Amino acid sequence: MRALLGFSRLVDAVTEIIGKSVSWLILIAVLVSAGNAIVRKVFNTSSNAWLEAQWYLFGAAFMLAAAYTLGQNEHIRIDIVYGALPRRVQHWIDLLGHCLFLMPFVLLMVYDLVPYVRMSFMSGEVSSSAGGLIIWPGKALLLAGFLVLAVQGVSEIIKKIAVMRGDMEDPTPYVPTHAPLDAETPAGEAR
Repeated sequence: MRALLGFSRLVDAVTEIIGKSVSWLILIAVLVSAGNAIVRKVFNTSSNAWLEAQWYLFGAAFMLAAAYTLGQNEHIRIDIVYGALPRRVQHWIDLLGHCLFLMPFVLLMVYDLVPYVRMSFMSGEVSSSAGGLIIWPGKALLLAGFLVLAVQGVSEIIKKIAVMRGDMEDPTPYVPTHAPLDAETPAGEAR
């Protein structure tokens, strides 16, 4: 288990670097969008390449930060149900969810995306829009995002098993996002 936890720490460190680095792509996408809008309004000209560059930047940020989001335990779940359960049951839900839903989906996407990206690259696929960009880098970003998410999924499974076995402290203890309402409200205060 020690070697697996070492692997997990390495994966977590790499996905943290990737996740924090790609956050800057959102700012760049906003600047490209604003610049494109200004050029279009002021000079009455535009380029489809700039529009597609925005999509690539946002897609890269979203896909490459997904693994970081998973590692930080910030993915979406139904807190109203999950939060009411004992922590041990929450661990089992997380483990089964990762094994039965996350990993099969991610591995299926990787399996399907490899030939999809390869074919796009080999054919030199270009956007059908006039002045558009080449397509394969965008498709390759999809593949890269799912590959990183798959490796982070393995890391999460390792950590969850280690926590359940008592080999490590819970790195992301569940903290409800909303404080429970008090049973009594002081007189004069509206509910």
